[in-house]
Amino acid sequence: MLLLSPTHWKDYELLDSGNFEKLERFGQYITIRPEPQAVWDKTITEDEWMKMAHVKFIPKSSSAGEWKKLKPTPDRWNINYEMQGGKTLTFRLALTSFKHVGIFPEQAVNWDYIFSAIGEMQTPKPKFLNLFAYTGGASLAARAAGADVTHVDSIKQVVTWANDNMSLSNLDNIRWLVEDALKFVKREQRRGNKYNGIILDPPAYGHGPNGEKWKLEENINEMVKGVVELLDEKEHFLILNAYSLGFSAMILENLFPKMKNTKLETGELFLKAKFGSTLPLGVFGRLRNF
Repeated sequence: MLLLSPTHWKDYELLDSGNFEKLERFGQYITIRPEPQAVWDKTITEDEWMKMAHVKFIPKSSSAGEWKKLKPTPDRWNINYEMQGGKTLTFRLALTSFKHVGIFPEQAVNWDYIFSAIGEMQTPKPKFLNLFAYTGGASLAARAAGADVTHVDSIKQVVTWANDNMSLSNLDNIRWLVEDALKFVKREQRRGNKYNGIILDPPAYGHGPNGEKWKLEENINEMVKGVVELLDEKEHFLILNAYSLGFSAMILENLFPKMKNTKLETGELFLKAKFGSTLPLGVFGRLRNF
């Protein structure tokens, strides 16, 4: 099993975690946010956290809250990520009511993998599909590598956000779809469409644009079977990422079919803190036939 963490984020840093919170630097601004996996004690004191932080998220319910500004902080700002291939991606961040800021930093491992894998393909313009695509980090990495990219998410606002990130990153021509991911996959199966690269990063719970319900444990097996059928036979890779308490890499390994001439890797993504403990942030599985 692989243990992977971004190693060259200049504009992001996990400073500390503990007591169900994490202290992070995004560019020049430091945030305090809830983190359910951080069940241990903080390494540096609460007073030090508060002195360092610019903003802190205050939960008001299980799914929403508000930001308390401790120091002058803009509601929006940009950060960059330089991929291992030398391309720079730019992301607009924002203080949302759902504790997110518009990026999952641990996913940079997958962006580098996508960029590298597409660059190694023999297919002239590989087709890439990003499901549950959020603000588009994987879509940008694939497009930067020269792929024909389709980006699918059920929330219109985050698709618009991803479009902004594309422009900020000096990229173009990504296909944007506001749609339920499972419905889209089933339709692509019927159409016989194929992709050289696919990534899916589903939430534990979610809803489609027309009220479709998603529950990871109930729907992931059907989803994986569907996306496997969309893989191009000659040249393909597939990445499944899962952030859910209790989900192990072994579950992902069991979900992937046994396929000839393919390599299956599973592992865990994590962030190493500057001052404190390593923070696990999901498991992944990836399949590749070249």
